[in-house]
Amino acid sequence: MAVQPEGTPCWADAMFADVEGAKSFYGDVLGWTFGGSASEFGDYTQAYADGKAAAAVVPPMPGAEGQSAWCLYLASPDAAATAAKVRASGGEVLMEPMKVGEFGTMALARDPGGAVFGIWQAGSHEGFETEMGAPGGYCWGEVFTRDPEKVDTFYPSVFPYTLRKFDDETMDFSMFDVRGKTVLGRMAMGDDFPPEVPSYLNVYFAVPDCDAAVAKATERGGVLRYGPVDSPFGRFAALSDPQGASFTVIDVTTTEGEMPATSPAT
Repeated sequence: MAVQPEGTPCWADAMFADVEGAKSFYGDVLGWTFGGSASEFGDYTQAYADGKAAAAVVPPMPGAEGQSAWCLYLASPDAAATAAKVRASGGEVLMEPMKVGEFGTMALARDPGGAVFGIWQAGSHEGFETEMGAPGGYCWGEVFTRDPEKVDTFYPSVFPYTLRKFDDETMDFSMFDVRGKTVLGRMAMGDDFPPEVPSYLNVYFAVPDCDAAVAKATERGGVLRYGPVDSPFGRFAALSDPQGASFTVIDVTTTEGEMPATSPAT
């Protein structure tokens, strides 16, 4: 894929204390293969779906050990300028923009609701090579938050988003659009989320068969958190891998129900 419009999710990676275990798990569940690790870049290892770059895994940096989690990166033409907007809009910059060789420039930030996300200014590495919805590739991202009003204000002030909301009183869900295309969702966390679960960006990976992916994941030590369930967008299930990183699998070819109506946010 070419460089994505500003604010579009463009890459995902995760730190794992047991990188080989993560490679084995995701290789089985998502069909990934892996390239060689780059020691000069912290043993960063790229994952491929059908030969196309899909994501990456990496061991934790010294002193950064902790809960494994997927990080979703949002495209930026100028990482330093985006980081400045994060601060000005009530967010926090966790890692200042850092040049990663010829590949690009990255930064890490936290929104006012507590969800961590990445910023990526592309160099030679433009991001996902997989097509949206292709098996093993990134498919969708959602900000799960306990502070939806702050988050709905924050992201459009940092990125050129237009905000829309579901016309559904039973669900507090917003969507962020770029150039008329929906690129990111926002879900309010209700009482069904345990209080110890922090706000986070949920990453969806496409699979050809949701139930088969769930069976493989749980067989390999993953935990089923929700689903599988049918929706107008596909059949999906929320999981945690054996090292605790949350992700969702979705079969976009199996859909049920009508697409929900939306309205511009007021």
